[in-house]
Amino acid sequence: MILTLAEAAGFSLGNVLLYALPLLGSVLLTYGVAAAAFDLRASNRKKVVDRLRSSLARSRGPDKTIDFESFRRQSAEAKGFLAKIFTRLSFTARFQRVLEQANLPWSAPQTLVNLTALASILFAGLLVAQISALTAGGIAAAVFVLPIMHFVRRRNKRVKKLMQQLPDVFELLSQALRAGNSLPMAMQLVATELPDPAGTEFGRVFHEQNLGLKIDDALKNLADRVDVLDVRFFVTAVLIQRQVGGDLAEVLDKIGSVIRERIQLFGTVQALTAEGRLSGYVLLALPVVIFGALLYINYGYIMLLLTDPLGKMMLTAAIVMQLMGWAMIKKIVNIKV
Repeated sequence: MILTLAEAAGFSLGNVLLYALPLLGSVLLTYGVAAAAFDLRASNRKKVVDRLRSSLARSRGPDKTIDFESFRRQSAEAKGFLAKIFTRLSFTARFQRVLEQANLPWSAPQTLVNLTALASILFAGLLVAQISALTAGGIAAAVFVLPIMHFVRRRNKRVKKLMQQLPDVFELLSQALRAGNSLPMAMQLVATELPDPAGTEFGRVFHEQNLGLKIDDALKNLADRVDVLDVRFFVTAVLIQRQVGGDLAEVLDKIGSVIRERIQLFGTVQALTAEGRLSGYVLLALPVVIFGALLYINYGYIMLLLTDPLGKMMLTAAIVMQLMGWAMIKKIVNIKV
């Protein structure tokens, strides 16, 4: 009997090693390749950064250098078979824009490759741990989707902060122009005086034109990169003024006053629609709270929704209707200003 138990234990241990060792080896191989690629990219990037910093120091003097990391271009060449596949997808271009607007110096294809590899390794590990395929797939999908949702949320917060800074940006630009500074020097003043994101984005415009790009093209890059309507108004006004002439400082004052009034109107609308948004939150959270309370008060009664086929259908319909109601309320209270 002891021999039988030993053989059974050895057999189970052999099965575990059979699955675990290849998985461990693939993880270590992936880590080694990624580390080598990262070292090579970091070395090349350091050379480029050093060259740009030295050229900027020669052109502006030792006391006026601007940190290149604040104005880095946030796209990289996709390398690898899987990264090139992601590059062909339309979602990747939109995701790259999200990363740029979130001020993250990452390549969208490479980020998607890393998330895919992480989700795949986690999925395989959960299967080896004898977790059900449905649960493992849900966890792996969450690992892939949640970072992207975080990037989108960070982008939204940064764009919202930029919109709040625009009146101060235009006021500072107009004052610098009235003081006799050129438009690039006024943007350099914005870069040094205002925090991120306004300082970073306008400083990047100054950095691009200082390296030889036309100011018109640098401003168009700003409008495409930020993708905010007020910034497009500013860029259009500057391009028209550079073609036909006129007082750019006065134009910037008018744009800034219009944006400031619109921000005040948006705050008023947010205050008036606060009750509707709160109603949406309450209606969305109330069924979940009641479900949790009934699980504690009467477990057998509420479990019919999860065990009985008719209960499952009713629960699915309730979830769908809840999401539809939340979407409708959000559409009602989301008033464009």
